[in-house]
Amino acid sequence: MKKTLLFLTFTLIVAASCTQNKKDDFSFIGWTTSEEINGDVNNLLNFNDSQFNLSNSSDLALGYSEQDFWIKLVLNKPVNPNEEVILEFSNPMLNEIQIYSSEGTLLKDLGRINFEWNDRATFFNQFKLPSHVGQTFYVKVNSFGNNNVPINLVDSTDENWTLDERNVFFGIYFGIILAMFIYNMFLWVSTKENIYGLYISYIFFVGLTQGILGGYVDSYFFPDNDYLKKYSFYLSTVMVNIVGIYYSLRFLNIKKMSPNIFKVGLTIIGVYFFILLAFLFDFGIGQLKIRLLQIFLGIVPSYLLGISLYSLRKGYRPAKFFLFSWFLLICSMVIFLLSDLNILPHNFLTNYIFTIGSIFEALLLSFALADKINILKKEKEAEQIEKLRVLRENEDLIKEQNTKLEEKVRIRTDELEQAVRNLQNTQSQLVSQEKMASLGQLTAGIAHEINNPINFVSSNIAPLKRDIKDIMEVIEFYRASASKEFSPETKKEAKKLEEDLELDYVLDEVEQLLKGMEDGAKRTVEIVKGLRLFSRVDEQDIKKVDLHDGINSTIILLNSSIPGKIRIVRDYGELPMVECLAGKINQVFMNIINNAVHALADNLDKIADPVITIRTRALPDQVKIEIEDNGPGMPEHVRQRIFEPFFTTKPVGKGTGLGLSIVYSIIENHKGTLEVVTEEGQGTSFIISLPIYQNIPKYD
Repeated sequence: MKKTLLFLTFTLIVAASCTQNKKDDFSFIGWTTSEEINGDVNNLLNFNDSQFNLSNSSDLALGYSEQDFWIKLVLNKPVNPNEEVILEFSNPMLNEIQIYSSEGTLLKDLGRINFEWNDRATFFNQFKLPSHVGQTFYVKVNSFGNNNVPINLVDSTDENWTLDERNVFFGIYFGIILAMFIYNMFLWVSTKENIYGLYISYIFFVGLTQGILGGYVDSYFFPDNDYLKKYSFYLSTVMVNIVGIYYSLRFLNIKKMSPNIFKVGLTIIGVYFFILLAFLFDFGIGQLKIRLLQIFLGIVPSYLLGISLYSLRKGYRPAKFFLFSWFLLICSMVIFLLSDLNILPHNFLTNYIFTIGSIFEALLLSFALADKINILKKEKEAEQIEKLRVLRENEDLIKEQNTKLEEKVRIRTDELEQAVRNLQNTQSQLVSQEKMASLGQLTAGIAHEINNPINFVSSNIAPLKRDIKDIMEVIEFYRASASKEFSPETKKEAKKLEEDLELDYVLDEVEQLLKGMEDGAKRTVEIVKGLRLFSRVDEQDIKKVDLHDGINSTIILLNSSIPGKIRIVRDYGELPMVECLAGKINQVFMNIINNAVHALADNLDKIADPVITIRTRALPDQVKIEIEDNGPGMPEHVRQRIFEPFFTTKPVGKGTGLGLSIVYSIIENHKGTLEVVTEEGQGTSFIISLPIYQNIPKYD
């Protein structure tokens, strides 16, 4: 890219340096100012050659001044009547050119102010020299800007454009500009992108400037307005720079890339606005505004070139087209400026290089804009893809959040359900504890009340047996004495009385009754003892307990409800004394054994030998109690719920569903475990593990 730009620059400058000017066509070239001759051409005729400022070149650089300059030209040889010799002033920016003969006669008016559309001479600032006026000519020139007066003699052998050829050239130029204008106007209306509006504004002022430079705008729109003929080019040049700089800043995204560089551009635009106001309202600064304009015409190309390179280095691809287009225009501006400063000669290329450069600039800027739109489309597509990706991510995130929320709701619901179950369990335990406390008090009261009369009965059986034994001895004595002393009749009556009373049977029956009374009293004493052991109402603290006593007392209490067909097998191991609440543990044994009895009792016709086996074993730090039955067992869905409060498989009215829930809570509060091993049709086994030591001061 850099090599290409350098090559183009070198080529353009070399081409622009080729001149048609021929200094040896003139034997004398001198100039003076209107002030020196008091503005009168007749005074100029009396000037000696020594009074003129001599020039060694036919390209006169007269500087910045609003006054008129007078030039004296002397041809090397007279004009041949058979040849067409043309005097040409090849600077289209000269406002006024007046050619006088050596006698002071006005021969021709040329320049921008005197432009005539159909006059080729005024169009090209050319004057066909007549042969009868001699070899000396006086020329009056003025320009609002820099007074550069390139003077050429063109003969019939030189190749010059005709008026029609020049019109074709500018027609092609304006056609390209108009096509770009209409095309981008359509894009602006359809896309609503303001960058298109800036572009068409820019190429409008570029086309206007070139039209003014070529004389077409002057001729068509203000042929009689000397002010616009003098200043229109500068006004349009200012507008081109204002719009062009702002368009460049917007197009290259300079504000986003570097706010400081953007502010420099705005400052330059501000200076151009000042120059514009100076042209419009004439602040009295004279040629200063022209000098200021030309200075910034030299600064602006460097600035635009710099921001183009900066944007390209930042990775902005359309800046490549922009850089190339601005480079061509900048080269054309520099060449035009160098010719205006009389550094380069005035010829066709230097006079119209700016027009040629603006053609390529308009095309390349349009390509850059199209490339920018393609990039914008790709960016929008990428943005849409990114939005879709973000939407999908958001959708996935929402789904994930919903899943998490549902999970949290489920967990919270489970927690609430567990809290409700715990509350129900606690409530049921409180009710059960209250019932058990009442039952314990009732049981203890009954046991206490029964204990007194049963002790009375038990204590009287032994004396009664002794008294009856004594009575039996007396009866035996009487019977033995009667056999010796009674008369036969008395013996016969006594014998008959014994037979009527069935004395032997009565004596046997008395013995049997005494034995039955003794057994009943003993059993009653055992029941009362079992009631007292089971209730343990007077024991609210954890104490060391013999678990075998609790199991045995529970079996005694349940004995009346156990069908005779069900066998109770006690497989006791040696157990240490266990720290626990005896009443609570007895309640555990009562519920589990009672459930086993019910499971077997409901299926006696299906089980040949219903058995409840109670095993106890001692482990290093705990004891294990297993209560097993060979009943119908439980399905899995029932096993999972047996410890839930109010869950029961018994018919309505026969079960509350609280027994095993209370059992589980009691074992849990004793830091133990309760395990259920069951299989449908294979019986059920409850395995209780209790620590030997609780290590707590009191049970809550």
